[in-house]
Amino acid sequence: MSEFEGKVAVITGAGGGIGRSHAIEFAKRGAKVVVNDLGGSVSGDGKGDMADQVVAEIKEQGGEAVANKASVAERDGAKSIIDDAISNFGRIDILVNNAGILRDKTFKKMSLDDFDLVMQVHLTGTAYVTHAAWPHMYDQRYGRIVFTSSGSGIFGNYGQSNYGAAKMGMLGLANVLALEGGPRNVHVNCLGPGAATRMTNTVPGRDEDISDPDPNRHPALVSPAVLFMCSEAAPNGCVIHASGGNYSRSEIVVNPGVSLGAGTTYEDLLPHVDSLMDMTGAKPRERRQPRPRTG
Repeated sequence: MSEFEGKVAVITGAGGGIGRSHAIEFAKRGAKVVVNDLGGSVSGDGKGDMADQVVAEIKEQGGEAVANKASVAERDGAKSIIDDAISNFGRIDILVNNAGILRDKTFKKMSLDDFDLVMQVHLTGTAYVTHAAWPHMYDQRYGRIVFTSSGSGIFGNYGQSNYGAAKMGMLGLANVLALEGGPRNVHVNCLGPGAATRMTNTVPGRDEDISDPDPNRHPALVSPAVLFMCSEAAPNGCVIHASGGNYSRSEIVVNPGVSLGAGTTYEDLLPHVDSLMDMTGAKPRERRQPRPRTG
C-alpha cells in the first residue's frame, strides 16, 4: 500500500501543467485530492472549468477528488479551499501551493498594478492558503507543505522582477514556517520546477506543444520531487529543483567574512574587501532554534 493511501492533498493551480500532474500522481497513490484552479488565463484574467476536467480525469482512473475554483489571492477564497478538504474528506495532510500567474516586463516598463497582482497571487496567496491549513496540521501534529518557488527568484531572471520577488519571498516564509512547524511534524519545503507549461510558453521565443510536451520537458517529471517533499521521510526547510528528470538541492551559504569590531569605518573595511567577497570556505549557516514558548 502506498504511503499516500487515504491522505488528503490540496493542490492549488491544478487545472493544468505541473499542478495537474501533482494531483494525478497523488490520486494514483490513493490520496484524496482537492483540485483548485480559478481557470483563468496565464495573466490571471477570467475563469473556467479546468479544475472540473482534472477531477473527472482522476475519477475515471478510480481516484477520489473534488474541485474548487476559488482564487488563492482572496482570503475567503483561500479559506474555502481548505474548508472543502475538511468538509469532503475530514482532514488535510498535504498542501502544494502551485497557483500562479505571469505578467512579465522589465522593471522600467512594469506597472505597479502588475507588480502587486503577481505578488498577491504567488506570495500572499500562498500565505493565505497555508494560513488556513496551518491550524489543522499543527493540531494533528502532521502536515507536509510545498511552496512552488522558482529559479527566477532564487537565482534571478531578466524581466521578472515581480515574479522573482514573490518566488524568493516564498523562501523566506518557508524558512520561518519550517522552524515553527518542525516540532509539530509539519514540514515546509520549496520547489524550483522546470517544465513545458502554459506559463513557459509566454517566454519570448518559446512555443511548445503543451498538449503533447517534449518528454524531457514533461510536467510529470517535476512531481516525483513533490511527492518526496510530501512523504513521511520529507525534509524540512529545503529547496529542491526538478526539471527534465534532473533533481538537485540549493542552499544559501555564508563565507567566513572578516571581523573588524566596534567602531569600524568604511576606510577600515576597504583593505579587507577581498576577504569579504571571497566565498572560499562558505557553508550553510546553522539554523536558528525555535524560541522558548512563553505562553
